[in-house]
Amino acid sequence: MLNIENLTLHYGHSQILYDVSLTSELGKVTCLMGTNGVGKTSLLKAISGTHARSGGVMRLDGTDVAQNATAFQLARMGVGYVPQGRDVFPLMTVRENLETGYACLPREERMVPDEIYELFPVLKDMRNRRGGDLSGGQQQQLAIARALVTKPKLLLLDEPTEGIQPNIIKQIGQVISYLRDRGDMAIILVEQFFDFAYGLGDHFVALTRGEVVHNAPSSATEREALLSKVSV
Repeated sequence: MLNIENLTLHYGHSQILYDVSLTSELGKVTCLMGTNGVGKTSLLKAISGTHARSGGVMRLDGTDVAQNATAFQLARMGVGYVPQGRDVFPLMTVRENLETGYACLPREERMVPDEIYELFPVLKDMRNRRGGDLSGGQQQQLAIARALVTKPKLLLLDEPTEGIQPNIIKQIGQVISYLRDRGDMAIILVEQFFDFAYGLGDHFVALTRGEVVHNAPSSATEREALLSKVSV
């Protein structure tokens, strides 16, 4: 679904990513790991179009993606992005937040599938509550659900367990497993909670100072060796 070759990214005159290459396949979770500040979120921003990459090749479902492609264009191509911090609209209701995902869909597909409420029952109960009134865990569920409304082929998740209570973390893990097993979506997961990521990952990519230092399937990734590469 996604193929990246030698991607570079700058913020002004500072280079953040150095020749990053990775793939993400349908029906698999690719875990992007590393300590704070190594470029994980920057890489997701480059993939989602929220920050233009400086160089390199990116293909989505076999189609070359222009270096200056916008977030809207990539959403139309099937990229769903759940940013760190959730970014729900606090004064809009849960239903209205979900409906913002309609923007990249054809008019005839603009609906919230029943499956969304089956995956996140609390959202159905709180459809008329404002996003800002939800707990952190509920906002995270809303952010993931909003991305799923866009019917993504590639789902980008940036720190979905950050600041979340254990029971919600478990539920989010179950949702990721379900989406992976459905087989029609590739998932890239950025996650600091090592055991959560290691338990879900089919493929692991570790970054250090903007460079890839590990890129291998789970079958070729030993837990302790990976932990040593992504720890301070």
